Amino acid sequence: MEYLADFFRHIAEEYPRWNFIWMYQPVQQGKILSGIWMTIQLSVACLLLSVVIGVLGAFAQGSRNVLLRNFVQGYIQFFRNTPPYVQLLFFYFALGQFTPTYSPDGWLEMPIISNVGWAIISLSFFAGAFNVEIFRAGIEAVPESTKEASESLGFTRGQTFRYVVLPLAARVSLPALNNNLVNLVKTTTQAFGIAVPELLYQSVVIWNDYPSALYPTMLLVFVVYILLVGILVSGMNKWEKSMRIPGYGA
Repeated sequence: MEYLADFFRHIAEEYPRWNFIWMYQPVQQGKILSGIWMTIQLSVACLLLSVVIGVLGAFAQGSRNVLLRNFVQGYIQFFRNTPPYVQLLFFYFALGQFTPTYSPDGWLEMPIISNVGWAIISLSFFAGAFNVEIFRAGIEAVPESTKEASESLGFTRGQTFRYVVLPLAARVSLPALNNNLVNLVKTTTQAFGIAVPELLYQSVVIWNDYPSALYPTMLLVFVVYILLVGILVSGMNKWEKSMRIPGYGA
């Protein structure tokens, strides 16, 4: 490792515009690693929560309750037709003013929902609105005869949705869901706007202190997101192939 650090230190001396400072300075390396870890945590949390929102919203769209259906439709229209960055700022600066606070040391007041929490909530609701429509399309692709067959066996509406409709709808929805989740991972960079210490935020901190690290750090951000998206796409493709049934999906 010492040889590697010396190599990049030599590169920085020979080519000042290519200062890979996080390869030989432990403090900057710690910032990059913590930024990558925060990006992974943020991405995973948003992916899971947005899928849950999508499933629940799609189920609610088939409800007999008109008010519930209208509420879900209003939610979809609001989050699909406004910029995610504006939503993020609204959640953090507007709604954040009304959240309760607590005092861990008896002196400093802290909100119960941190900037990381608001980023997860905002980005999940944004992607969840698209997931609702994706799952709804998948549900509508399931033949009515299949639903009727399950009901004839004594299944309730909830059991039919859980054990029959949702598994089949998921197979149809996976390609579109894959695209939306990839977009969500890339959108997590917007959490930089409310000082969430993810990879982009930490990178900006580094190149503000060391302008010569601008190009290498941006290259690192690019490579990390390529890897994260590649892992997600690979996993989703394997999942899609494992769930494939003739006549449902590609």
